[in-house]
Amino acid sequence: MKRVYFYWVSIALLAVIHIEFAGRALPFDLPFFVSIFLAFLLIFLLQRKLMVHIDALGTKENLRLYSIQLLLLIIYVLTEPGLISLIPLLTFILLEANRHIISHKLHNNRQLIQAHKREMEQMNDTFLIVRKERHDFLKHISSLHYMLENNNHKEATTYLNELVEGYKETNLSIQGERGTVAGVLHHSYRQGQEEGIEVIYDLEAAISGLPLSDRDLTALIGNILDNALEASAEWQRENGKKPQIILQSFKRSGLFMLTCKNCTRPLPNDVLDHLFTKRSQSTKSGNHEGLGTQIIAQIVEKHAGYLDFVYKNQIFTLQIKLPAILK
Repeated sequence: MKRVYFYWVSIALLAVIHIEFAGRALPFDLPFFVSIFLAFLLIFLLQRKLMVHIDALGTKENLRLYSIQLLLLIIYVLTEPGLISLIPLLTFILLEANRHIISHKLHNNRQLIQAHKREMEQMNDTFLIVRKERHDFLKHISSLHYMLENNNHKEATTYLNELVEGYKETNLSIQGERGTVAGVLHHSYRQGQEEGIEVIYDLEAAISGLPLSDRDLTALIGNILDNALEASAEWQRENGKKPQIILQSFKRSGLFMLTCKNCTRPLPNDVLDHLFTKRSQSTKSGNHEGLGTQIIAQIVEKHAGYLDFVYKNQIFTLQIKLPAILK
């Protein structure tokens, strides 16, 4: 965060210098305070609209760009006032545009790589669990057979209930789902169990049936469940009770409905006003940017869907509607 502040301040100072010198091309004198006002107004507007990812470029590349921008100032000293004074200003603008375009692409690529790694890990975990269950299945049958042969019916019933509960956990996540989605669902279910959060999947229609690519689908479901788990965990720490997350999916009248309901801490109005927007703030405590809600909103908008949410009595309900027809 400090780097971002330093970046905007340094760019603002450079912009003041460029505007002041470029103003020599005007037929009238541009007061210095006007240059300062224009530069800081421009930076203020830009920082409200742009997500800065300068760290993605790395220190070396950022310093190289700064050095070029500083060298541009020499042109003002070596040339007479006139239209040529606009060249350094235009070059400065082009360099900044280039910095943001490249850093944004690099950031997105890194996010994509991290998402793929996470998906692979979740898929591998789910696959290993299923493989282990299949490997141990005959052993469990043999144990049950032995108990029943020796009339240990009560012990067999207890053992069978434990087995069913374990298989139910896996079946809830993978039934009718593609590997990527099954991995996300199973990972979130297990994370909920570890943190004492009840995760319920009421999936009338398989989530894999959503008309989205694997990349968008896992990003959508992953961010929905991550946000719900983190919000529920914070609510649990404050209230000392077991929270619940309910994920539902079904089809109605050509629309795919997806809802997620979870407990959450009290949400201030300024947070609610900007949820699922480019200026989204996190609903969680600490230093969060609310990127998960932004990603969810972008995916829904990309696929011509509809997103709404309801917050009441510390219960947050997210509702998403998407056309159920693949293009």
